[in-house]
Amino acid sequence: MVKLEEVIDEEFLRAQEGPVVDDDDWDTDSDSDTSSIASATPDETLYERILALQDIIPASTRRSFNSKVNTATSWVKSGIVLGGKTLWVVSTSALLLGVPWALAYSEEQIMVEEERAQLQQMRAQSEVFGAPVPGAVPAGVKPAL
Repeated sequence: MVKLEEVIDEEFLRAQEGPVVDDDDWDTDSDSDTSSIASATPDETLYERILALQDIIPASTRRSFNSKVNTATSWVKSGIVLGGKTLWVVSTSALLLGVPWALAYSEEQIMVEEERAQLQQMRAQSEVFGAPVPGAVPAGVKPAL
């Protein structure tokens, strides 16, 4: 059977070197000097700090994360390309097929309206002059289905 014994390192028990700080040494006045705070800020950018974090993360985790990001990026790029091509096909088809159909439909509607206007004009003339209207249905006759 193995017996474990805790060994305390003497370095942790030794007192620290340097000045002893008392509570009376702290300056709590509002007009204290803040220039020492400005000099304590590091001269590195956020990007440099993030790059320094790569040493903390294991290489296998970084590779796994990188492959997942690359996969997601390729899926998004493929989706955008496919969406653009689909939009191109739909819009050109609508222009090539839809515009001529819409023009023909509007011309047909104009012709139907003109025929109605002519028929109404002929009915009005027949009522005034009493002449029968060609193509008009006589009163009391039901139209054929």
